[in-house]
Amino acid sequence: MSENNQLRDVFDAIADPTRRRLIQLLAEAEEIPLHELTAQFQMGRTAVSKHLTILKEAGLVLDRKVGRETRFRLNASPLREVQDWVGFYSKFWSMNMLRLNQLLEEEEE
Repeated sequence: MSENNQLRDVFDAIADPTRRRLIQLLAEAEEIPLHELTAQFQMGRTAVSKHLTILKEAGLVLDRKVGRETRFRLNASPLREVQDWVGFYSKFWSMNMLRLNQLLEEEEE
């Protein structure tokens, strides 16, 4: 668990393509009401709400009530964990490719 007191792992939350699309939509807007998010998918409001709940549990989505409407916005800070993980393996593969290149050059000589 991170400092956000997350109930769900960020990697688990972003594993689903629908949730990744929701993150993208939220990243492109400051705040979006549930009915506008639902209109972007070929599924019902309840299914979209379930995906948003998973994202909320991972700390990726914040919501607020405005009258009878619920509006959602992205909290991207938990994605740093993903960025750090990917960054580590990016360096790992870069170093290994560099070593492989050096070995191949030595063999050519």
